[in-house]
Amino acid sequence: MPRNSLRNKPPGDRAIRFKCSLQNTILDVLRLRPGWQEVTGDADWDFYWCDVWWMKETFDHAYLEEHMRLNHFRNHYELTRKNLMVKNLKRLRRQLEKESGKLEAQKCDFFPSTYELPSEYHIFVDEYRRNPGSIWIMKPIAKSQGKGIFLFKRLKDITDWKKGTEYQPASDPSKEAPETYVVSRYIENPYLIGGRKFDIRIYCLITSYSPLKVWIYRNGFARFSNTRFSLESIDDNYVHLTNVAIQKTAPDYDPERGCKWSTQQLRKYLTARHGQEKTDQLFNKMNEVFILSLQSVQKTMINDKHCFELYGYDILIDDNLKPWLIEVNASPSLTASSKEDYTLKCGLLNDTLNVIDMENRLTGKEKRIGGFDLLFEDGPVFLDDALPSDSLNKYGTAMNAFLGCANNRRENLRHVYRTAQLVKKS
Repeated sequence: MPRNSLRNKPPGDRAIRFKCSLQNTILDVLRLRPGWQEVTGDADWDFYWCDVWWMKETFDHAYLEEHMRLNHFRNHYELTRKNLMVKNLKRLRRQLEKESGKLEAQKCDFFPSTYELPSEYHIFVDEYRRNPGSIWIMKPIAKSQGKGIFLFKRLKDITDWKKGTEYQPASDPSKEAPETYVVSRYIENPYLIGGRKFDIRIYCLITSYSPLKVWIYRNGFARFSNTRFSLESIDDNYVHLTNVAIQKTAPDYDPERGCKWSTQQLRKYLTARHGQEKTDQLFNKMNEVFILSLQSVQKTMINDKHCFELYGYDILIDDNLKPWLIEVNASPSLTASSKEDYTLKCGLLNDTLNVIDMENRLTGKEKRIGGFDLLFEDGPVFLDDALPSDSLNKYGTAMNAFLGCANNRRENLRHVYRTAQLVKKS
């Protein structure tokens, strides 16, 4: 992409030119954005919601003007590839143990024992034999929507899988290498509601890795399995996998009932069952998961002022109210499964654009923008209605996490923009 084709001036009185690689909710949001204009082909642009393939193939060859923005960091996969995520988290845990001791390192024990196959196969076998009778889950590192995932108990099952998938490395270098998987201890005691398993999709917006700046969206959702949980049948994906792409294919799936709760519904339920204090502690532990996982890749990530990232975190809660990080998605699904889902994702995406602020309407000092709360900015962030500073732990996360709390995003935006206008005038 030649430099001259991208030479332009920052948007002022003119329209903000955008491109979009996707044909779903984000395109609707961008087209309805006041003062934004869609461009295609090789036309000059200011904002590009691109796919990861564009980043891989084109980013390094593109010249970007100061004001241009893209929705991915160059090596976002350090956190979103399942094997790399675990590698980085293990490295952080070793670092914390070396610098601060085992107690501090235990803060990283929010992901199950995990190994990469084929490279760590023999290490995995040793761990497997130390835990007889336990259940393990296999996942391909680069697939989504539950594709290729299966559970097993016996080492024989994985031996059969190895043969069936030509797992063994080929002696002929011209042959394609075996697909990389991760194998993890299956969490056998998930928290159940109505007898069904669920995980929680939470959105984190990263606008910088240096310094680390993290925004958390209040409105996420819990995704439920369509079938009551049981360990009797580990071959039934409708029991064990909560991905909507899988659940909606169940024979008795009811599209009217769906399989989602909002984080507000979930928080109210947990508060009613376990009380305010335990629920706050749970959501605060989730904040620790976000911060620690992002810190695990902070020095590895190629920071670029043109880039931001909207991650979709998948968290599972066990019956001890402990959160577990399942995976992080660089391209969380923006396709709506219902009217409520469409409303949520339109709000999420509009607020993402509000935080990025291509229109230059904000002061840059805001701590809450629509549904987003600023959680971390090179250290703890103190919101006006958070608890006192002594309630914050080492990682700067408030004991009263705002995820799932009520929030009038439209009223907040009116207040934010009105305040910013007054500050700029003064």
